[in-house]
Amino acid sequence: MTIAVQFKNISKTYNKSIVLRNVDFAVEMGDFAVVYGLPASGKSVLMRLLMGLEKPTQGEIWLRGRDMSHIGPGERNIGYVPQSFALYPHLSVYDNIAYPLKMTKAPAQETDASVKEIARLLKIERLLDKKPDQISGGQKQRVAIARGLVKRTDIYVLDDPLAGLDFKLREQLIDDLKQLQREFGMTFLYTTSDPIESLSLAKHIAILDGGSIVEFGEPETLYAEPRHLRTMELLGFPNANALSASCYAQAGETWCDAGLFQFPLRFDHKADAGAIGESVTVCFRPEHLHILDNRTGEDAITIPCSLALREDLGGEEIVYLETNGQGGANGIDSEGGILLTTVVRHEGYEMVADVKQASLDPAQLFVFSSRTGKRIGKGGALACQP
Repeated sequence: MTIAVQFKNISKTYNKSIVLRNVDFAVEMGDFAVVYGLPASGKSVLMRLLMGLEKPTQGEIWLRGRDMSHIGPGERNIGYVPQSFALYPHLSVYDNIAYPLKMTKAPAQETDASVKEIARLLKIERLLDKKPDQISGGQKQRVAIARGLVKRTDIYVLDDPLAGLDFKLREQLIDDLKQLQREFGMTFLYTTSDPIESLSLAKHIAILDGGSIVEFGEPETLYAEPRHLRTMELLGFPNANALSASCYAQAGETWCDAGLFQFPLRFDHKADAGAIGESVTVCFRPEHLHILDNRTGEDAITIPCSLALREDLGGEEIVYLETNGQGGANGIDSEGGILLTTVVRHEGYEMVADVKQASLDPAQLFVFSSRTGKRIGKGGALACQP
């Protein structure tokens, strides 16, 4: 595949403050790549560097196989959709969308055809004669997206374009953007602070944390087999459960003691076996903690707990379980060691009120170095308890 965009060891510093550090990943032509991270993680700065609006302190940016690090924005030929609407209030919706084409002095007939086509695809044809103050916030965002995508190019930057919209509008625009990208084979670089948005849109996700890329890959792989603690913590909703733990040797095996439970550790690589005696973090997804089909056989870990809180989301509930206070789990009560799980409402709703224990498959436990954040292994079968 042809590489559309490649960041090579990119760093950016403002007044001795490092905003981006050694960012290195590539996006193939026709990809929908999402740069996901918390606010102030460096996403917008990275996109400004890609656009040519700023220069990197270190590293190179390649576009379509060419080093463009010192080439101005006008020669990079990138479409841009900003986070803010930034619509011209005195212009009609039609003229707002057409503005980038008029700036390049595109033929009137070509401009008209392009504006009407993108307006049709984004379902705003009936708004073309209106002014921005005559349309809703969601419609304004569609106009802003249309203006960014109307430019004829093969690479587009969308810098958190759905921020601030309500859930329903975001859901509709997510579907529209996915359809647009598939239909035209565009290369999208899209930034967001929303984990669900990332998983819904991306073909590949770059996890940006504190100015560094901790992982880059397909969303299914990053979610199911995270290689870094920050990927586990950031990607997904509700948040992953995390327990402080330590490793020790027992009868020729390595075990993890997470306070609430113990389990055998299977290292990813032999080199990771030096973790014995070190502090580690044990994580597992909320959906892997079961309270309605508790298993007590050798293949499951059981955790005594009680119901602390539940949040009804309609089709499911987020349920907070209070343990006996050991283990230091994340949650709303550090003394209680709160764990999270997701429960489908129509499956034994009455049972939720009388929780005695939860069960967990040790194969769903991920173990990360507390020092480096890198994954060192996963839980193994409970052949015998220490």
